[in-house]
Amino acid sequence: MLIGYARTSTLDQKAGLEAQKRDLSAAGCERIFEEEVSSVDVAKRERLVEALSFARSGDTLIVTKLDRLARSVAHLVELLAQLEAKGVSLRIMAMGIDTSTPTGKLMLTILGGVAEFEREIMLERQREGIAKAKAAGRYKGRAPTAQAKADDVLRLHREGVGGTEIAKRLGIGRASVYRILNGSEDAGKGAAAPAPVNSSAQ
Repeated sequence: MLIGYARTSTLDQKAGLEAQKRDLSAAGCERIFEEEVSSVDVAKRERLVEALSFARSGDTLIVTKLDRLARSVAHLVELLAQLEAKGVSLRIMAMGIDTSTPTGKLMLTILGGVAEFEREIMLERQREGIAKAKAAGRYKGRAPTAQAKADDVLRLHREGVGGTEIAKRLGIGRASVYRILNGSEDAGKGAAAPAPVNSSAQ
């Protein structure tokens, strides 16, 4: 079964949606799902979700242009994975892509590579941004999880709880517990303060 999906943004002319429906009907679509929603409101594409749910193995989902379906290459690859899992093909009329053909499958592989490339570029830019911020003294990063729980470690130690049990209760490593105890500025300030701990204990 051929299933059509047509989308227009809230800023587009209504004629754009009618043109898509006309082209999809001419392509032989027996069922057409249509909606008016912007490209960024992916979570609100209820009719697309219905189309994906409606499609069965052997069916083909057809759109007139790529931007009517996906907001990015990565999003397209995600949708293609969903369709492939159901045994449903995708046809993009303007690009001449049909994943039911060997050429279409090759295009899918290429698109997957492009999506991975986009992700690597994004991560590289993120790393460069962090490096520049560190060099300028503006990057603090996240506080170490164990150090954030230092007060709890010291409190439990004063209550007589052993290092292994402290680590288990707070969800941190034993080595982190001993580092906090041995590095505590409270050591030697009074009887209630924790004494240095040997990590080989417990």
